[in-house]
Amino acid sequence: MKSNVTMKDIANKIGVSSVTISKALNDKEGVSEELKEKIKQLADEMGYRYNSMARSMKEGKTYNIGIVIPERFSGGISQSFYFEAYQYLSAKLEAHGYYGIMNVLTGVDEEALNLPRVYKEGKVDGFIFLGQINQNYLNRVKSINIPMVFLDFYDEHDDIDAIITDNFYGAYDLTNHLIHNGHSEIGFVGNLYSTSSIQDRFLGYYKSLLEHNIELDQAILINDRDSKGILMPLTLPKRLPTAFVCNCDQVANSLVKTLQEQGYSVPQDCSVVGFDNDIYATITDPQLTTVAIDIENMVNHAVRLMIKKVNGQNKVIGRTLVKGKIVKRDSVKNLQKL
Repeated sequence: MKSNVTMKDIANKIGVSSVTISKALNDKEGVSEELKEKIKQLADEMGYRYNSMARSMKEGKTYNIGIVIPERFSGGISQSFYFEAYQYLSAKLEAHGYYGIMNVLTGVDEEALNLPRVYKEGKVDGFIFLGQINQNYLNRVKSINIPMVFLDFYDEHDDIDAIITDNFYGAYDLTNHLIHNGHSEIGFVGNLYSTSSIQDRFLGYYKSLLEHNIELDQAILINDRDSKGILMPLTLPKRLPTAFVCNCDQVANSLVKTLQEQGYSVPQDCSVVGFDNDIYATITDPQLTTVAIDIENMVNHAVRLMIKKVNGQNKVIGRTLVKGKIVKRDSVKNLQKL
């Protein structure tokens, strides 16, 4: 392998001009995304070394993107949706010549409206916020002049760019699946006031009930977390329904354990479905029927949008929905076969 690979070497190898190579490696316009990826992959294979410090000084950029995760979403982070999203974000940003710097937003800093240190020190060109932040903190970050994208969170205003999974129709499809399996007494597990994702999943669940003329029963709605989003022990209703829709797989795992501890069998006595298709879906016994979130697609949208923003295309596009799909496993009993 040549020790000092130049853009001209890459251009000769792939059959394009050095100008095209420069545009691709620096994420400039005029080169298709497909060709950019091909050029970057070839550059890595040939051992091309990016002079990031010189490029930063010349262009006034750090080539770092801050990835902010609220502390309440970082528990058991190696097993969570958010850590998986962070891994995808880091890899995708690096493919575009940027580095993702993780910043865990503590509850204290969130309440005190303290901005991330990397912003104060000018170490990042933009922020990707991963998970819901409180309204006051959202207003604070919206007041600063820096590109930002929100992943897995949106609010009532349309002046933020958010990439979210289609929570509403995912939960709608899950509830329909239970109904098609003969269930008509279906509870929901989740704090409806905690996050926009849980609210949308509840509304999808409720829409399915309405369409099938099933009355919403408040007695079989279970709260799963406190006002700060901290998970808490689940309390089963006095009358157990035949099935529950849970707002996420971690909570579904907790519900299955609670049911089993109290002498119930899943799915023989009660069916349980989750949402996310994370590690909890497969470590639960029985394994969970759930909605698989297309994390990679969500991340691709977020990174493409962020790269455009840091390159001056700061037009707000609002919310982008990414559809998931049901993964059927063993946690649902078909009552129609009885």
